[in-house]
Amino acid sequence: MLKKIFIGLLVIIIVLQFIRPAKNRMEIPGTYGIGKQYPVPVNVVSILEKACYDCHSNTTRYPWYNNIQPVGWWLNNHIKKGKGELNFSEFGNYSFAKQAKKLHKVAKEVKEGGMPLNSYTWIHRDAILNEDDKTALVNWAEGLSKQIATVHNIDMSKKVPKS
Repeated sequence: MLKKIFIGLLVIIIVLQFIRPAKNRMEIPGTYGIGKQYPVPVNVVSILEKACYDCHSNTTRYPWYNNIQPVGWWLNNHIKKGKGELNFSEFGNYSFAKQAKKLHKVAKEVKEGGMPLNSYTWIHRDAILNEDDKTALVNWAEGLSKQIATVHNIDMSKKVPKS
């Protein structure tokens, strides 16, 4: 009986390996990426690439264990949630109010240690931000947020409607 259960579970696990979510990889850089819309200093681009883009862009770097299901589904769910909150590859499609508020939130999350997520940095040690990284990212995000808000006369106290 135990042997049949084990064989049944093994068959299910093997079958699951063939059911995979689509990869989050944009072949050609889009025209709506944040770097196409606004100047992003080289050091900030480096920080975004190592600590943010896997979950908050259309260019995820997949680890080897993504090929093991159900881990791949779990990662795909995190990526979908991250992109749903903020997608740097689609940043130019956001309203100016949403852009300003998302950048303000980036600065706040980094300052408070909410991003990058601990569950991400456990495995991606290079994504751990040192104080210089945090300062550079926060200063850039806050500065750009204020610039967008000022140029477009955005009241940062009002909520942005979900789109």
